[in-house]
Amino acid sequence: MLRLLSLSALAGAVCLVATAAQAHDPAKYPDWAGQWRISGGNRWDPTKPTGRGQQAPLIAEYQKRFEESLADQKLGGPGNDPSSWCFPTGMPRLMTAIFAIEFVVLPDVTHILFENRLPRRVYTDGRDWPKNIPETFGGYSIGRWLDTDNDGRYDTLEIETRSFKGPRNFEPTGIPLHDDNQSIIKERLSLDKADPNILNNEITTIDNALTRPWIVTKKYHRDRSGDWLEMYCNESSQHIFVSGETYYVSADGHLMPQKKDQPPPDLRYFPQAQK
Repeated sequence: MLRLLSLSALAGAVCLVATAAQAHDPAKYPDWAGQWRISGGNRWDPTKPTGRGQQAPLIAEYQKRFEESLADQKLGGPGNDPSSWCFPTGMPRLMTAIFAIEFVVLPDVTHILFENRLPRRVYTDGRDWPKNIPETFGGYSIGRWLDTDNDGRYDTLEIETRSFKGPRNFEPTGIPLHDDNQSIIKERLSLDKADPNILNNEITTIDNALTRPWIVTKKYHRDRSGDWLEMYCNESSQHIFVSGETYYVSADGHLMPQKKDQPPPDLRYFPQAQK
């Protein structure tokens, strides 16, 4: 009897291993290996000029903020760009991959790794939205794989991302997202049918700063042989943020204004030179 139980347990273990191997079959998933880089630079919509040329569908309040950002940048300031103060780049701007990104595709989760940004985890295990999701700059992502041509292999990854914190924006010119951080970001990624070394990402941003959902398509180009860099904003940043003003550290190590007629920082806690 004991021997029969042992054989039964062994057979069950073999079945579990076989099932796991089948579930982890990489042939079911598309080949997204390599480094992927964007075309179109820092522009949110790569088909349009940066700044006002993006024609962002902003409501009046946030259009005013955007104009103020452009005006500040014209004077030499950072405008409405949190990356100037080394804030993490949040979604959806994360997917403007100026530096290389990498996709690690597993059955239950797809990792999106950035050369100089936060990683993303896209859960594809069929889970529902948790009741309480910690707010992060990158948000919480749930995805599902699709076989759109019914050939037995997945070719498209749909992702929805929620639960953000800010500040976040679309591009360095300062096109803003709403302060309430209630954005919903939807993505649809698939290899280009004419060129397997191009990965298309149709991104739909639903946000209360917008008059309508804003849809753009990013194109990432594959490089299978590139080296990976290590980059951190706070390692090389020369910007100093003090009481709502951004200053600059000059090449000789001294604090200097970043824009014309900028007042110096409050020095009340430092010894003052005798006049």
